[in-house]
Parts: sequence; C-alpha cells; structure tokens
Amino acid sequence: MDRARAIAKLTAPGRKYELQNVCVNGNEVKWFVNAPTSLRQLISEARCEKTFFVYNDERYTFEEFYQRASNLGRRLIDDYGVKPGDRVAIGLRNYPEWALAFAAITSIGGIVAGLNAWWESDELEYGIRHIGAKVAIVDQERLDRVKLQSGLDFLTLISVRSEPCDRATPIDQLLRQHGELPDIQIEPDDDAVILFTSGSTGHPKGSVSTHRNIIAALLSWELDLAVLATIHGGAPKGQSKPHYPDAALLGMPLFHVNGLLAVLLTSFRRKRKTVAMYKWDPNVAVELVEAEKIVSFVGTPAMTGDIMLAAQKQDKDVSSLLAVGGGGSARAESQVKGIDETFKNAKPYTGWGMTETNSIGTSIGGEEYLMRPSSSGRVSAVLELGIVDSDDNFVKAGERGELLVRGTSVIHKYWDRPDSSGDFLEGGWFRTGDIAYLDEDGYLYIVDRLKQIIIRGGENIGCAEVESAMLNDPAIIEVSVYGVADQRLGEDVAATIYVDREVDVDAIRSNLKLKIAGFKIPKHIRVTTEPLVRIASGKIDKKTIQKDHQKLLDLE
Repeated sequence: MDRARAIAKLTAPGRKYELQNVCVNGNEVKWFVNAPTSLRQLISEARCEKTFFVYNDERYTFEEFYQRASNLGRRLIDDYGVKPGDRVAIGLRNYPEWALAFAAITSIGGIVAGLNAWWESDELEYGIRHIGAKVAIVDQERLDRVKLQSGLDFLTLISVRSEPCDRATPIDQLLRQHGELPDIQIEPDDDAVILFTSGSTGHPKGSVSTHRNIIAALLSWELDLAVLATIHGGAPKGQSKPHYPDAALLGMPLFHVNGLLAVLLTSFRRKRKTVAMYKWDPNVAVELVEAEKIVSFVGTPAMTGDIMLAAQKQDKDVSSLLAVGGGGSARAESQVKGIDETFKNAKPYTGWGMTETNSIGTSIGGEEYLMRPSSSGRVSAVLELGIVDSDDNFVKAGERGELLVRGTSVIHKYWDRPDSSGDFLEGGWFRTGDIAYLDEDGYLYIVDRLKQIIIRGGENIGCAEVESAMLNDPAIIEVSVYGVADQRLGEDVAATIYVDREVDVDAIRSNLKLKIAGFKIPKHIRVTTEPLVRIASGKIDKKTIQKDHQKLLDLE
C-alpha cells in the first residue's frame, strides 16, 4: 500500500484519524474529528497513575501533575487576576515547573509566552514588554536578569527554585494551596501559546498558536506513525511497540517548538514518561537512556550527533531506543547512517517544520530516509506545500523557488508585528523564506534560505538583530553578520566589520554579552579598514562577504 492510500484509509469516516474540512480565519483546513478541542482537554484526558515527569530524583505521575497544575491555575486566577487571553511568561530551565506552568496557564484560557532562557536581560525585557505579560514565572538565573531591568519594575513575578526575593512569590507557596480549575469555555481557535522566533529584520517575533494549531500538529505526528505501520503491515524498525514502557528524553529546551510539542505535549497524548535534563550533556543523556529505558530521543542534528558519538564511546545499554532524530536543520548523510548503525533497534528520522507550523511540515524516517538522506520527506496530511517563483507563480516539480505552506497547524499572526503581514498571503499561504523544490514523488528538498537567518544547532539567529547590537560599538562603522559552516552545529555565527581604528575583537564580544544571548555572538570576526562591498542597489553584499570569509576559514 502506498502513502496516499494509507492516509485515505486511516482518515476515512469512522476511523480514529477521520478528517473533516472546517473554516478557520476564512480558509478551509483539515481537522481531526476525534481531536481534543483544547489543550485543557488534552491534559485532563492524560490523568492516570503512570509516571509522567522525571527530573533528577523527582518523579510525578500524570495525576499528581494534574492536581499541582490545578492548584497553580486556581492561584493565577484568584491571587493574580489572570483572565482568558492574558499572557503569562515562562522563563525557566526544563524544570517540572515549566510543564506545570504551561498546563495551568492554558487550562484557564491564558496564553503561555515561552521566553528563551538563553536571553540576556535586555532581550528578556523586550520579550516581556512586547507581549504585555501580566505575570512572569522565572527561575534564579532569569530572576537575576529581570531584576537588572528597571523597565520591568511593574512586573509580577513568581519564582522557581530560587533564593528568597521581595519581588517574587515562591511557586511552592502557591502549589501547596489546593484548588480546582473553574469551568472555563476554551474554543479551538483561541490563542494558546507564543513562542519567539528570530526575525530577519531585528527583534524576535512572537509566533502565536491556537489550541487547534497545536493539537493538529500532535495528531498529525500520530497519523504519520500509523501510516508507516499501515504501509509496512506492522510497525517497521524504529516505530515498533516499545519493549519497555514508552519514555522520551527531553534534551531540547521547552521554549523551543520541538521540545514543547514533539516531546512534552506528545507525552500527554501517549501517556508516556518524560525524562528532563538540567542541560544538554550527551554523556549524561546516554546514562539516562540506560537507566530510564528511553525509547525516543528528539534533538537537533548537533544533539543527535553528540549522543551517537557518546553511545559509541560508552559501554551503556541503549537498546531501548527505537527512534532517534528530529529537525532544526539538515542532518549530514554520514550521521543518518551512523544513527542506524549505532542504535541497533532504532531508525533515524527527520522532517521539515517551523515554529510557525508548530514543528510539523514534512517527515521521513527509516529505510526511506536512508535512501534519501538529503530529503526532508513528504507533507503532512493536514498541510499543503507549494513552490513559487519571484512573481509568486507556482512552479513545476523539480523547479526551485520559495516554499509556501498552508494548513491547520500554521499560525495566523505574529504578536503585534504588522511589519510581518507580508508573510501571510491570500488563501492561507505562509511564506517560509526557504528555497526548495519538490520532486515528482512529493519529496521536499531544502536548498537555501531567502531570509537572513542563521540556524546554529537548531536555534534561529536573525542577522539583523546581531548587526544592530554590534553597531552600538562606536568603533564599528559597518557590519555584516552571516553563517559559516560548522561541523557540529551545522552553522555558526560570523561577522565582518569595517572600522577606522584598531579594535580588540575580544572586547567587542564582551560588550555584546551585555546585549544579546551568548549563542548569538559571532565566533568568527573579520576586521577590515575598507568599506564593505555593496551590490548595485547600495545594499551590503552579504553573500560575497560570507563566501570570502568562508574561504579564509577553510584554509585555517
């Protein structure tokens, strides 16, 4: 049976993944008939005595977690006046409290704003003020950074695993007070989550997802697995029924769409155990795979490469792993094969997706991926893809152009960013900024990017934001920021600066640490006393500058 027939069979009337057409924002999209209508329903339906969340020595069942989330939700309403539609920011490591806060906020109709935990104080202030957060739930590191900003004196703070602070109420104090969630009507198309994604024109943009957007993505992944099982007459290697209780390793941050949806929220649907890490460490990850019998690991190519190498070096039992992969950027062909060879029961997989599509888009895995390691796979059943030329005319299979996407999981707006309205086209199409082509069989191949975005280890970095921060240095007259090849991360940040005096590159980096997160600071800085080369329109010729710098780095 081929993929199209399998999808038709599984989504037919009366089947678990039955699809129907519904109208959302004036556009017809596909929706799962049997889907939960809200994240509150999704979370509530997972209640049971199975282990849900593990962090170091802490273990919580789904039922314990639900009761604690209910306590917090009640307090947010009664003590903090949070109403449906209010934004509550979360700035934490992957502590259990991140998941608790998410469940509490979305279950009372609030909107979760996931702050990038790597942001410095200026970036945190921008994010919090931009979305108008009523409350922020932060750990010690984020609390220290927020306190530096006098512009956030108005903000109500709830602290997590931190020292006593006059400005913040400890979350444990709120969790001890029993409370039931009120009966609040939450509609599928109510806004639920804001995740920040680096824009090509400056500050990060808040990608706004509804309950329907997120749930469509979760069920789309389930459907993809069911399609594979149907095609193969039973689950293939890497997708078979776990020989241990289902368990996922959470190494990606929860402010990242893959960590939040592909790991945490998928665990609610599957009633599986989630094992969280304090920070990414491949050696610890391999130990956790053995100790907790991890079945699934989702990570960027840098992370899957790390865990593959660590598993090869350590004498640990990683036979429980059935699936190793994830998106974020392209995965080297050697790594695709290496995953297959290193983890005897697992198959590699990947896909193309964005924060704006709630991580889904295309998927590919197993033998199919090994045969086409440079492909991102075929499109989800609830989405459509199109390739257009510079005049927005759709092109034929095999021809390159900008990738457009539309469907149920695609966001309808960025928070308060009218300058981004051009990304949303008539008919529900969204501009991805990726240059790609679709072959005759519908496989997607990403070949380039239109937007000035660097993807460093799965994290998007806007060139314009870094350039703006660097131009605060009076010694820098002009700057161009771009990505250069990196064996582990895929890309790293580089810059060429035009100066009229002698400069200390290390001092430039130190000053940047006060303005932007460390992962955005250029690893490679090239200094010139000549104006930067420009194209005919007068714009800086970023491509030529990048190529020249890459050649120099290749010679080192």
